[in-house]
Amino acid sequence: MTADRRFAFVVITSLCFASAMTFLYLRAASAPLDLAAASQSSRIVVDRNGTLLRAFTTPDGRWRLPVAAKDGDSRLIAMLIAYEDRRFYAHHGVDFLSLGRAALQWISHGHIVSGGSTLTMQVTRLIEPRTGKSVEGKLGQILRAIKIERRTDKTGVLDLYLALAPYGGNIEGVRAASLAYFGHEPKRLSAAEAALLVALPQAPETMRPDRYPVAARAARDKVLDRVFARGAITGAERDRAKREAVPQERRAFPMLAAHASEAALRRAPEQRVHKLTLDAKLQASLEGLAREAAAGLGPRLSCAILVIDNASGEIRAHVGAADYFSQQRAGSIDMTEAVRSPGSALKPFIYALAFENGIAHPETLLDDRPRHYGTYAPENFDHSFQGTVTARRALQLSLNLPAVALLDEIGPEQFIARLRNAGARIVLPDETAPGLAAGLGGLGITLRDLASLYVGLARGGTVPGLRETMDGVGTADARTRRIAGAVASWYVAGILRGAPPPLNAPFGRIAYKTGTSYGYRDAFAIGFDKSHTIAVWLGRPDNGSVFGLAGRQAAAPVLFDAFARLGAGHEFLAAPAGVLASRSASLPPPLRHLRKDVPKNLAAAAATQLKIAFPPDGARVDLGLAAASKPSPGARLSLKAEGGVLPLRWIVNGVPIGEPDLRRQSEWTPDGAGFTRVSVMDAQGTTDSVLVRLE
Repeated sequence: MTADRRFAFVVITSLCFASAMTFLYLRAASAPLDLAAASQSSRIVVDRNGTLLRAFTTPDGRWRLPVAAKDGDSRLIAMLIAYEDRRFYAHHGVDFLSLGRAALQWISHGHIVSGGSTLTMQVTRLIEPRTGKSVEGKLGQILRAIKIERRTDKTGVLDLYLALAPYGGNIEGVRAASLAYFGHEPKRLSAAEAALLVALPQAPETMRPDRYPVAARAARDKVLDRVFARGAITGAERDRAKREAVPQERRAFPMLAAHASEAALRRAPEQRVHKLTLDAKLQASLEGLAREAAAGLGPRLSCAILVIDNASGEIRAHVGAADYFSQQRAGSIDMTEAVRSPGSALKPFIYALAFENGIAHPETLLDDRPRHYGTYAPENFDHSFQGTVTARRALQLSLNLPAVALLDEIGPEQFIARLRNAGARIVLPDETAPGLAAGLGGLGITLRDLASLYVGLARGGTVPGLRETMDGVGTADARTRRIAGAVASWYVAGILRGAPPPLNAPFGRIAYKTGTSYGYRDAFAIGFDKSHTIAVWLGRPDNGSVFGLAGRQAAAPVLFDAFARLGAGHEFLAAPAGVLASRSASLPPPLRHLRKDVPKNLAAAAATQLKIAFPPDGARVDLGLAAASKPSPGARLSLKAEGGVLPLRWIVNGVPIGEPDLRRQSEWTPDGAGFTRVSVMDAQGTTDSVLVRLE
């Protein structure tokens, strides 16, 4: 072919090509484009700061983590454009200069030498894969590239490429590749790492660094040379990057908070990104602590830990098991949700109710001596007896007999009702009526619910709904409930703060209580300060017995270690109004000793028995509080009593109302709607109590 003919052929071909481009551009407005593939990313779970906790593969088994250009290192974007598409920001999906050059090479050589593809055209191949490099295929790419750029901007094109680019095996997208090959997010990449991520999509299977490190290095260095030549990096950066080793193995993806992550997916299965209230750094530290604690106790044991922010009710760490992948330790079971016997861990709430109802005070003297309650004869853990002790000392030593004596005065039904009203799911054996053994662990409760009750003590009596997702999805109950009055909660917190710590642990830093279930099956330790509550459980998930497993020896050291890793200061609530600071001898006579009831089966005793006549127990009293923004000055609750020995003292939510009164009636101005505990005490220390709901 002569030069003139060749020139004419090129001109005609160029005109035909330009006409074809015009036609394709006009068709682009109506051509269908399916971007569904781009939205099929892996579901991921991140912590409160966006740190990846866990990722799940797509339904077809691929790791394709959601990513955007703003999430990548700016160096990566600059090198990608310099290497793949220098005029990326100048064209509208198709670089006609590059295509013209490719067409001339095709004419001159008789086959396609270079494709002239833009990043946008490469995105079309990733969205709708086509085989071969035919002219028809290239024209289809052009059409779809124009359509994409009509649908989105340049940032959107980069987002699609970074999310869909193949990196070998089942890894797609720069985020998954960076985690798999470098072990970190693509936000901060070295020049060598960025160059490797640019190179791999060219031939992802033949340049995988975990299988073909030599080929991967050569491809990376080629990218470094070209981007240096085009001014994207300096010569020093190129030389330093070439000296950097190529990774030769795939790393495991992050696997933190496995149980919390799975729960998030169950709550919102269609959601792609789940943001939890957890802190990834704290979560990783406590997962390590749980593994160490369980490993030191035996092969079949597990450990669960919860950390809760008291102010918000947000869960900061959720360790469901010592080792998620261990079948021997049943790691797939989330032990924070397992119903277990809490042992003595519920005793603080017995004392809180006793303080609230005016039955006892921290300095009230209690008897720690053998006593029978029908056929029930409780014993202390060590089978010894302390004689007469204060309520403070009895709780700090976790003595069983004083706790049962207080529960007998309160009534186990009232005790269980209070726990349930505070939001705890209490499971009784065969759903039988609650008995005195409930105070020593004769019931079932989850670690999560147990922790929430202690959050109530730390907050002065109010129990928030616990929350584990930042968007609120799956929050079972956001209402604030009450476990005890402010004064009673403060009393208990002060007592538990003085409990003897485990060996080598600091004294008085946290308020804490331990529990050991019958048969050494469960060891609990729950502690709190003003800011956080931490709950620890140790035991066998199959409910097997572990001789010697006790809360103080096994779980308490883990609790104190967890607080040390939390790294916060330790403060407590200030004393509320109504606190009675007194020694045993200075207490009012009815509070110096636990009162001895007159036999209730005597008719004479029944005739003079102290009883609250109004409001009745369990009643709903409409005072017009629910609709009011603030209580009306005229909204007062009438209080009436029958029987008893005058004078009478009224106590509402653990706080005395005025002075002892020779009348049998009084009134109280509420501070808002909700459940209220009303108690009355006569001159002999006899009490009665009701729980009502004010509306």
